[in-house]
This record gives sequence, structure tokens and C-alpha cells, in this order.
Amino acid sequence: MNMPFQTNRAPSAIGPYSQAVITGNMMFVSGQIPLDPESMKIVDGGIREQTARALENLMAVVEDADFGKKSIAKVTVFIKNMDDFGTINEIYADFMGDHRPARAVVEVARLPKDVLIEIECVCIRSY
Repeated sequence: MNMPFQTNRAPSAIGPYSQAVITGNMMFVSGQIPLDPESMKIVDGGIREQTARALENLMAVVEDADFGKKSIAKVTVFIKNMDDFGTINEIYADFMGDHRPARAVVEVARLPKDVLIEIECVCIRSY
């Protein structure tokens, strides 16, 4: 049974989808963009600030669903400009610490609200 999940600590969905869906011991987190969850506005700054906010939003969903950082098995990062890869990688590495999930980084032509980055993940809970 698929159970939609929502937290107020991350931006609400801006379309017909759930922040995440939990099925069994897995959770599929929808793409998180750098929106402030309270104002629903894109954070000020460039790729550094947007990457940090998207990761914070992602973690809010993961943690509030009682999954932890170590449960993140797969991450997909969509970016507007591959030239930002080094900066994104630096912030991502600091954020993940010693945890190294599988990951793909894909340059795309356009993202929702014209943001610079969107991040989604798949989590697996260990019992």
C-alpha cells in the first residue's frame, strides 16, 4: 500500500503530487527545489544557497517520515548548468558526511520556477 507523506518543514507540493510516498520499507521523495517552506519563495543567492536549501528540504521530508540520512540509497540531482557541478559536489559532500548513496547528476534545460537545482531521493529503512 502506498502512503503519501507530507511535512510542514518542507515546501508543500506545487502540483498534483506528494512530497513523498512510503511503501513498505521504502520512501520515494519527490524533487525538492530551493523554496523556503514558510514563504514558498525561492531562496536568495546563487547555486550555493539553492543547493543548501534543496538539501535541507529533502532532509526535512526524510527525517519527519522517520527515515534517517543513512536510509538514503539513491539521489538524483537535476541542475541547470553543469559548470556548477564542483560547487554542488562540495556542498553535497559536506551535507552527506561519510554517507555515500548512489547518485546521478543530470543537466536539464529548465526546472520548476526556473531554479538552478532540484534533488530527489529513494530511501530504504532498515528494521
